[in-house]
Amino acid sequence: MKPKGYYLIITAFFLATGVLAQVKKPAAGTHPAWSEQSNIYEVNLRQYSASGSLNDFAKHLPRLRKMGVDILWFMPVTPIGITDRKMTSAELGSYYAVKHYTAINEEFGSMADFKSVVKKAHALGFKVITDWVANHSSTDNHWIKTHPDFYAKDSTGKIISPFDWTDTYKLNYKNPELRDSMIAAMKFWITETGIDGFRCDVAEEVPADFWKDCINALKEIKHVFMLAEGDKPWLHEAGFDETYAWSMGSVMTDLYAGKKTVAQFDSAINHNIAVFPKNAYKLYFTTNHDENSWNGTEFEKYGDAYKTFAVFTQTMYQSIPLIYNGQEVPNKKRLKFFVKDTIEWKQFSLAPFYKTLLTLRKTNPALAADGSYQKLASSNDESIFSYIREKNGRKLAVILNLSNKQQKFTIKDKRMAGTPVNVFLMQKEKLKSTHVFAIEPWGFIIYDYK
Repeated sequence: MKPKGYYLIITAFFLATGVLAQVKKPAAGTHPAWSEQSNIYEVNLRQYSASGSLNDFAKHLPRLRKMGVDILWFMPVTPIGITDRKMTSAELGSYYAVKHYTAINEEFGSMADFKSVVKKAHALGFKVITDWVANHSSTDNHWIKTHPDFYAKDSTGKIISPFDWTDTYKLNYKNPELRDSMIAAMKFWITETGIDGFRCDVAEEVPADFWKDCINALKEIKHVFMLAEGDKPWLHEAGFDETYAWSMGSVMTDLYAGKKTVAQFDSAINHNIAVFPKNAYKLYFTTNHDENSWNGTEFEKYGDAYKTFAVFTQTMYQSIPLIYNGQEVPNKKRLKFFVKDTIEWKQFSLAPFYKTLLTLRKTNPALAADGSYQKLASSNDESIFSYIREKNGRKLAVILNLSNKQQKFTIKDKRMAGTPVNVFLMQKEKLKSTHVFAIEPWGFIIYDYK
């Protein structure tokens, strides 16, 4: 257990050894320069290979780099509590029930293995972030015995669990020593393993003032990338680079099911743009570990539109988008959460599709998170959703047929005129502002004006 004031001691050590002196603290509200045209790939180690090991995952690094992946997000690599595990004690438990904040889950390998994977990933050009669970720990975390005052209690003095997560206990952020200890643990992963940031679980459940102090402290060491699992604007004010576009997932599901209109889809986008800071990054996705395990695969939710919505997530304004491991296969099953359920890497039929999108993001500055966005009016806005992205003299137009019928329409905007490359057909097309487009049900077109 870290003594009181440990964080202050560690900071003094970094200053004395010159570590902090070598790092220029970034200006408030700025993102790491490497992030603006990047993408994120979520790694579920338990289900990634038969062994679930870090070393077996490392074998996929060249393939993922070739596909165009930039940021690797590892679901929690910390040890999982045994007491009160969900389902039965025979199960592997939830990654998010942390037993120790500065150790590696032996299910995945050793700390040396993790450091090796980070080093190999960096050598190939990846950035690495890990999942961080600041809201709660497992019920058998060593802090329970050494620092019971680190935990929230009810009126009777009983430690409480958040929500129905009975395999965890909620942490008490009214305790300054808990805050110091949590920050020290996060600094440990940056200094000891070289990671580039964190994805912070249920970030909205942790006080804003803690996140502000924490992120400022981490940025004294490294200009980390911080992703919050949450969709509240205040998370950006607290220092997070990116938050979830949770609302768009349900809108896309309802749109495909016929429960929402294209106009409502457009309104949801405009709402996100209006309520979040202009420099905010938003995590758009068609699936992730929560959605896949609990709400269904992208094929269950989006059917014939799964590619169309993937195109949207990868080309939308402010998006640093996500791909969940297995989407490139494609994985068509719900991966079980508490037990072993290995992805079947039999083919990679969608890898070329994602490679095209990821390559486009890297090569066209119009797809940077801050590239401008404007919806384009068509002659059939009840079915067609189109928009244009621009930055640094580069332009890209996206056309989506958000209906189950073949559509013919025009987009009478002079910016459409030219000889752009149809990205997925890999050929130039001569367009006039009077061009009549024909697009299949749930179809899509991307034009790159080079």
